[in-house]
Amino acid sequence: MDKSKMLILWYDQQGIEDVPLTGGKNASLGEMYRLLTPKGVKIPNGFATTALAYNRFLDHNNLREKIKDILKDLDTRDINNLAQRGMKVRQAILAGEFPDDVKQSILSAYRDLCGAYNKDRSDIDVAIRSSATAEDLPDASFAGQQETFLNVRGDANVLEACKKCYASLFTNRAISYRVDKGFDHFSIALSIGIQKMVRSDLATSGVMFSVDTESGFRDAVFITAIYGLGENIVQGAVNPDEYYVFKPTLKQGFKPIIKKKLGDKSMRMVYSEEGTKSTKNTPVAKEDRERFALSDDEILTLANWACIIEDHYSQKAGHFKPMDIEWAK
Repeated sequence: MDKSKMLILWYDQQGIEDVPLTGGKNASLGEMYRLLTPKGVKIPNGFATTALAYNRFLDHNNLREKIKDILKDLDTRDINNLAQRGMKVRQAILAGEFPDDVKQSILSAYRDLCGAYNKDRSDIDVAIRSSATAEDLPDASFAGQQETFLNVRGDANVLEACKKCYASLFTNRAISYRVDKGFDHFSIALSIGIQKMVRSDLATSGVMFSVDTESGFRDAVFITAIYGLGENIVQGAVNPDEYYVFKPTLKQGFKPIIKKKLGDKSMRMVYSEEGTKSTKNTPVAKEDRERFALSDDEILTLANWACIIEDHYSQKAGHFKPMDIEWAK
């Protein structure tokens, strides 16, 4: 299989070496799904559109010339002009149509993903995330500059969210960043990850780090947790619970939770059926705010997964490689 000619790659077809095709986020999800699921790390199934699919979309709609024309002689220091031109670029992308083969590849894969979770292949809710092919270059940081869409369901909504992901490669911030760093806008492609949603709107989510982020201490896993979808914690909108686990004795089979700190967890992001928004924030009840979002067993399970993931990537890199990991329950 020549991956460079594929429009879609499932997670079990990808590895970290596929960053040029599916970006850092998707390639890493594929790496973990393929190699760490057998070790007990739970990762929802999904697939990614490739850089080829993105380039086919651009060419089909003659967007390269349109975008070059809109951004010609751009001065990123002129904020108003940047905003006007950025909006024109995004509008041009959103007005585009998918080539038939790209459209059918996305919809066929989405239906197969539905079939993996529903016997009747009825619609499932998915997370749709952008993954830039230049996300993790040593001298540039593109991570977090593109959009994520949660609780997306149905063919038309999936396609619309995919177009919005493409458009998000040209946010004002992303345009300015590339111009200031000297990157050609078209040397970067966008892959889209389409993954089964974890219903953490009904439970909890968070971020964990395989080292202590403040001291750099290698022997602790640091876990944060909130109620609801994880977008609030990624954006820093909610003060989370914090947990520390001591790695050396965890690996020996002990239960070494060394610190637990209660956060206020004031808001919970949940699914929304109101209007055009797929999520909304609701207040968390006082009794829920005053208890920890995770049980001790859940804390230890997450810490174990952090160790497995860190060990895998450190071995792959040939040196110690601490990891930050988003999780959901």
